[in-house]
Amino acid sequence: MQTNSYKPHDIAGKFAAYFIRSPLTPVLGIFLLFLGYISLSIMPREENPQMVVSGSTVIIALPGASAKEIQRVIINPLERKLKEIKGIDTIMSVAQDNFAVTNASFVIGEKQDASNLKIYDKIMQNMEIFPQGAINPIIKPLDIDIDIPIVSIAFYASDTSMSPPQLFDEVKNIQHSINALDNVAITNIKGGHKHQFNILVDQNRLSAYNLSLGMIVNSVKSLAYNVPEVKNRTKDNKIVLLGIKNAIDNENDIGNIIVAIHQGSAIHLKDVATIEDGKDFQNYQRAQISVGDHNHTFSPLQDQVTLTVSKLQGTNAVNISNSVAKKLELMSASLEKKGIKYVITRNDGERANEAVNELVYHLVLSIIIIAVLLVFVLGWRESIIVTFTVPAILAITLFVAYLGDQTINRITLFAFLLSLGLLVDAAIIVIENIHRHLHSPEADDKSMDDLMIEATDEIGAPTNVATFAIILTMVPMLFVGDMMGQFMKPIPLNVPVALVASLFVAYIFTPYLASRMLKKKAH
Repeated sequence: MQTNSYKPHDIAGKFAAYFIRSPLTPVLGIFLLFLGYISLSIMPREENPQMVVSGSTVIIALPGASAKEIQRVIINPLERKLKEIKGIDTIMSVAQDNFAVTNASFVIGEKQDASNLKIYDKIMQNMEIFPQGAINPIIKPLDIDIDIPIVSIAFYASDTSMSPPQLFDEVKNIQHSINALDNVAITNIKGGHKHQFNILVDQNRLSAYNLSLGMIVNSVKSLAYNVPEVKNRTKDNKIVLLGIKNAIDNENDIGNIIVAIHQGSAIHLKDVATIEDGKDFQNYQRAQISVGDHNHTFSPLQDQVTLTVSKLQGTNAVNISNSVAKKLELMSASLEKKGIKYVITRNDGERANEAVNELVYHLVLSIIIIAVLLVFVLGWRESIIVTFTVPAILAITLFVAYLGDQTINRITLFAFLLSLGLLVDAAIIVIENIHRHLHSPEADDKSMDDLMIEATDEIGAPTNVATFAIILTMVPMLFVGDMMGQFMKPIPLNVPVALVASLFVAYIFTPYLASRMLKKKAH
């Protein structure tokens, strides 16, 4: 490596002196660009940044209790204990007959695992506050990545002979296949009718045999997994019974259940009730969809069953949504034979990919605009040098973001667009000073390397101060709390990294490229 006569004083000049003739400089530049390309390819893509939302849902059942009793003996003492936990932000509860649901959320930014553990410990340490007969609490941690689906598929029957329970059963089979895909967290089915047996009890027959509705419920409990609570106020004298495979095959099996012995004779369920093989109707909300063909004509509203897919935290929404779409395409032929069609009603992966590609397009467009402006101000050679520094800076920033488990989303790329004008500042200052030195009369007595190093060294101190002053303006954004702080977090994390990277890239590559592409002005 050639020894230069000019001795730099600032770190900018020292970087320039070391790398201006180093054979590692071009290797480093190519490596940085390759690193940025790999980071852009493998980083998870999302539409919005990941946010840490901590909290839990607590479900406590007390069979036979009314909503007012649940409020008094379950919810009130539970809320008092949960308020003792440090970091709890809001507590919301719902009291219904037989059970209570309490949602406790922490301040945005609290660590998820530690927060969930606090709630679990507090409830387990105070089990004595609940009345006798209360079932052990069910504690379900809140996970925003899992709870919010990224893909929704609406299935509907094109064959009018297919019953709603049959459609529901087919979607259950599809759910099992989708759930086996990589990085799929959970899948849920919304809407639709489950297959079940409906028992219509005749109150007059019960009275004739001196039986109660509660005795009917107890007789079928061993064959059902969901029997409504009966407190002598069941509407329309109806019981809903969901069948279990291999235990109940048809309505005759239920009708032959012995419910009591009257005067030495067995009383079967069919003697006091009518059993129908049908679909569930309790707590059902009708879901419908309008289906259009390529001519944009729409058929009448049809019943639908919606399958939702959620992803694991930190995984690529684009890859998961593509995997789901490919899986459905492979199954489409068999679904057509069964008379089932589907429409993807929500695809966050596709939207995230479009948003990222759109911002990348505008990012490239901004770089081109900067390059064209520099051609008129400094020259086309100087423009090429400055233009190269931008992808190198972004490559470093993307790699650091990847190491920090960040994702590529709208806010991350907005941070790059925000800092784009600042990224080229250091390179423009360096190349402008080099341009000035090359056109000065004193340039005839100095070597090209000395000119490059001296020009870079001169602007080092003020450029460093100016850059770090801009970085300090981003620091307060790190302390913004609540949801807005989490949403805008990629800006204070990525802009400072990009600005620091711009200094090193300007001090290393700008003198290196200028010494090979620029020439002294003839005087």
